Amino acid sequence: MEIPFASSERSTIGVEWELALVDSDSGDLRQVAQTVLDAVAPADGSEHPTIRQELLLNTVEINTGVCRTVAEAGADLERSIAEIRAVTDPLRVELMCSGTHPFARWRNQKVTDKQRYATLIDRTQWWGRQMLIYGVHVHVGIEDRAKVLPILSAVLTCLPHLQSISASSPFWGGKDTGYASNRALIFQQLPTAGLPVQFDRWEDLESYTADMLHTGVIDQFDEIRWDVRPAPRLGTIEMRVCDGASNLTEVLAFAALTHCLVEHFSTMLDQGKELPRVQPWFVQENKWRSARYGMDAIIILDAAGNEELVTDAVARLLRELEPTAERLGCSAELDSVRTILRKGAGYQRQRAVARRNAGELDAVVASLVAEMRAGRPL
Repeated sequence: MEIPFASSERSTIGVEWELALVDSDSGDLRQVAQTVLDAVAPADGSEHPTIRQELLLNTVEINTGVCRTVAEAGADLERSIAEIRAVTDPLRVELMCSGTHPFARWRNQKVTDKQRYATLIDRTQWWGRQMLIYGVHVHVGIEDRAKVLPILSAVLTCLPHLQSISASSPFWGGKDTGYASNRALIFQQLPTAGLPVQFDRWEDLESYTADMLHTGVIDQFDEIRWDVRPAPRLGTIEMRVCDGASNLTEVLAFAALTHCLVEHFSTMLDQGKELPRVQPWFVQENKWRSARYGMDAIIILDAAGNEELVTDAVARLLRELEPTAERLGCSAELDSVRTILRKGAGYQRQRAVARRNAGELDAVVASLVAEMRAGRPL
């Protein structure tokens, strides 16, 4: 089969942010997504351009348009949040985001009444019903299809950097899992989710997709739910590894790092340079280490198996990307990654709040709600 790759302007950017709807008093999830979507729907009955439904009725997703800068994407997200709050504030519902809700029970959540979601749950059963998880997805435009797969493989060398700094799901069903990102391991239980196959030729991706369609594993390409994947319909690479962020500052930090990485590797291709690549088994190990240990992970850097503390690797990567960030106009947002290195990732802040409050996780939810309101880590 042929998979056309849409024409896209180089290094344009788009962001998707999944938001939980929580009760202002109890901190538990509220099943009011349809109420929100009905309230913000355009008068002509069409779908809202930036506020979308998700798998569960406790969730809405906000999307940006096609943006040229990370700051422009941030302004789009702020407008959507304001529009949602006009509906949720009178309902005594707050917006919250982290990779998982600290204490909500997956059994109590209702699935959105839509055929694609019903099909997913029917097929995946127990694991599918546990998808009480939230993420941040970043799209970056690629102007030439020939660049997509080499950049995807290169980006995999930095996947643990992104997963470690964004890790925000230590709790599951009221218990500390011992993981920085429990979401990472839950999500990969779905068919076609998890790490991507590293193909060398676009024709190999087309053959893989044809096999998946022929055998009924997927019904359309976007059901390939890899941690980073091509998005042929949009002409982008989509980074999906990041846990949900509790505040806009961190969302834009993850977006800036992704934006710079893709542009950096694209520039290397223009210059005829070889892009970095590591063996699939090292990529798999890096994913587990960063999910388990977060900012304390020792990650594998290269094909030779050299290793380094992830925070040192991130700091070094930021220095390398500074010229790219200046060119893309996202230096300030990229610098916010350094704030995460200094003050801690989401999972660390959540555990600190739990310790200060004798393990009470409603206090953790309150802190996440406060960070969403403040727009920055607290």
